[in-house]
Amino acid sequence: MWGSFYLGVCFAVELALLVWCSLTIQAFAHHWHRYSHTIRIAAPIAFTLFCIVLAHTIQVWIWAGAWMIGDVMPDWNSALYFSLVTYTSLGYGDIVLGPGLRIFGAFASVAGLLAFGLSTAYMVALMTRLFEGKLPR
Repeated sequence: MWGSFYLGVCFAVELALLVWCSLTIQAFAHHWHRYSHTIRIAAPIAFTLFCIVLAHTIQVWIWAGAWMIGDVMPDWNSALYFSLVTYTSLGYGDIVLGPGLRIFGAFASVAGLLAFGLSTAYMVALMTRLFEGKLPR
């Protein structure tokens, strides 16, 4: 149950930041129109990358916090490291969870897979609109 809760929190973070990103790009699109074609394309991409990296970073910290709250990891460094390699599905295996927490750890991996998929879809949609010249002006 706790895995589903943290997964939901991560989805809320991802959704909130992508919505904020969309609204900000729409608000600033008319400002970017004054600049060169390069800036009109690069500015929304750069801002979107900032939002995506921020969303993923927050989610990794959320999972690290879960490991620390649950007294699963000895320190924040280990918690962040384990959270990052699990969230990205890299899974080195040098830090492992006990049998009772493996499913909870798998939720961190699911959160990362789904968040990366959503971020990728968002970036593809943005770039499609940019290259077709369909951003608001």
